[in-house]
Amino acid sequence: MPNLSRAQKGKPSTYLLRPAAVFDGQTLHPGWAVLIEGDRIKAVGPAAQLTAPAGAQTLELPGQTLLPGLIEGHSHLLLHPYNETSWNDQVLLESQALRVARATVHARRTLEAGFTTARDLGSEGAGYADVGLKQAIDQGLIPGPRLLIATLALVATGSYGPKLSTDVHVPQGAQEADGPEGVIRAVREQIGKGADVIKVYADYRWGLGGTAAPTFSQEELNLIVTTAAAAGRPVVAHASTPEGMRRATLAGVQTIEHGDNGTPEVFKLMKQRGVVLCPTVAAGDAILQYRGWRKGQDPEPERIRQKKTSLQAARKAGVAIAIGGDVGVFSHGDNARELELLVREYGFSPQEVLRGVTSGNAQLFGLTDRGSIKSGLLADLVAVQGDPTQDVTALRQVRLVMKGGAVYLRN
Repeated sequence: MPNLSRAQKGKPSTYLLRPAAVFDGQTLHPGWAVLIEGDRIKAVGPAAQLTAPAGAQTLELPGQTLLPGLIEGHSHLLLHPYNETSWNDQVLLESQALRVARATVHARRTLEAGFTTARDLGSEGAGYADVGLKQAIDQGLIPGPRLLIATLALVATGSYGPKLSTDVHVPQGAQEADGPEGVIRAVREQIGKGADVIKVYADYRWGLGGTAAPTFSQEELNLIVTTAAAAGRPVVAHASTPEGMRRATLAGVQTIEHGDNGTPEVFKLMKQRGVVLCPTVAAGDAILQYRGWRKGQDPEPERIRQKKTSLQAARKAGVAIAIGGDVGVFSHGDNARELELLVREYGFSPQEVLRGVTSGNAQLFGLTDRGSIKSGLLADLVAVQGDPTQDVTALRQVRLVMKGGAVYLRN
C-alpha cells in the first residue's frame, strides 16, 4: 500500500471508521465507531450515534477491532537481526549510508505492523543518523512511526564495544563520557543535536570474565539525570544488575531497560521512586536461539528462568511495566513478538499487554496526545482482524494503519 499522507497533507480528510469493536486503550466496545477529522479523533461511540458528515469517507471494517496506534517502547531502527550480521560487524563494517537505507525499510515495516510511535533507544554506532531519520518521517519523505530518539547513548569509558585487539582503537557503539564535566557536556551535546531522551548504560558486560557490572558512579548518574531534566528530557537506563538498577533508580531515571537480575529489594525501591521497568523479553529469547537454543526441544536456559523470576518479582512489587521488545535484535515489523511472549510465557493477559502497548506506554512516556481513542487525540489507529483482547496473535492480522488521519495501509 503506498504512503497516502502526501495526498492528504494540507487537505484535512474526514473518515468514519466502522469496525466490529473499538478497543479504546482500556476497554473493548463492540459496535462502536470512530469519526476522524483531519489529524484528530473527532468523536467515538456507538455506531448508531455517529453519522458521517457530508464529504466523509466511510471505511467498513467487518470482523475487525480498531485500536489506538501501538507504541513500541524499545527499538533500534539502525540495527538489524544479529543472526544476519553480528552487532560488532554492523557497527564496524556497515557504512552509515547502508544502515540508514536499511532503517528506512525498518521504519516502514514498523508502521505497517501497527506501531505508530516508537522509542528508538540508541543509534548503536550510527552517530546522529536517527535525527535525520526522524526528520524524514516527520516531513513525510518516508513512512514510519513517530519517533522518540536517544541519539548516541552514554557509556563509561572502556565499558562498551566493539572490543578488538588492545592495540586497535575502534569506533564505539555509544558516546564515552566520564566525570562530572564529561557527562554534563555529553548530555548537552546530545540534546543539542536532537535527542528526545537520554540513554545511559548504568551497567554492562565489563566485569571479570565478561560479567555485567556497574559503570557510572552514583554522582555521574545523578548529574546525567539533572542535566537532562533541566532541558525537559527523561533518562532511560540500560541496567541488568541489582547495583546498576539501584543507582539508576536513585538517580531518578524514567525507565530501566531489561532488568534481568533485579531483586525484590530493587523493585521495591523502583516502586517507591516511580521508576518503570521495560523488560524486553523478546530480545534475550531471540539471542539465545541465535546461539543454538532449540526452543521447545532443549531445556529452558538459566537466562530465561532468571528473567521470569525477576519480572514476576517486579510485578509483585507493583512496578509499572512498559512494553518494548528491543526490536533490531530481531526483525522490525515483528514487534508483536514481545506481546505474544508476555502472554504465552510470562503470565500477562491479552488485555494487560494491549493496555500496556497503547494507553500504558503513552502515560509512562508522557505522550498525552496519543495512546487512547478519545475525542481530540491524534488519529493514530490500527485495525486488526479478530479480537486481540482474547487472542493477542490477532495483532499480526493488520488491516488498516492510520497515522495523523493519513491512511498508510489498507488490506
